[in-house]
Amino acid sequence: MLEINNFTNSKIDGKSFSQVAKKVLKGENRVRDSLSLAFVSKVEIKKLNKKFRKKNKPTDVLSFELRDRNYLGEVVICPEVVEEEGEDVLRVFVHGILHLCGYDHENSAKEFEKMEKNQEKYLDKLK
Repeated sequence: MLEINNFTNSKIDGKSFSQVAKKVLKGENRVRDSLSLAFVSKVEIKKLNKKFRKKNKPTDVLSFELRDRNYLGEVVICPEVVEEEGEDVLRVFVHGILHLCGYDHENSAKEFEKMEKNQEKYLDKLK
C-alpha cells in the first residue's frame, strides 16, 4: 500500500505514515490503491519544483500522479523545508495524498475549501 524511500538523514517513522495513508485512502474510497513516499533534500526538491512547476525554489511537498492500475503516484516531501515552515510532516503528507486523489486547491476557492476541510478531517482522526 505504501512504499517509503528516505533519501535524507531525517528519522522517519514508517508505521505512522502507513497508518495515515490507510486512513486517507479509505476515506477517499481508494482502499485498493497504493502510493509511494519519498523524502528528499532541499536541493533535490528545488530541482523537482523548477522542472515540474517552473518555480525555482524549494517547497515542502510535491505530488506526482502516476495512475497505473491501482497505483496513485508519489508524494515527495522535504523534511528540512517542512521544519523551516513550522509544519507537521504528517499534515504535509495528507495534503500530498489528497492531491493524488484529485484535489487541486490552486483551481478555485471552492476546491481549496473542500481540500482544507478534508485535510482537517483526516488529521483529526489521527489524534
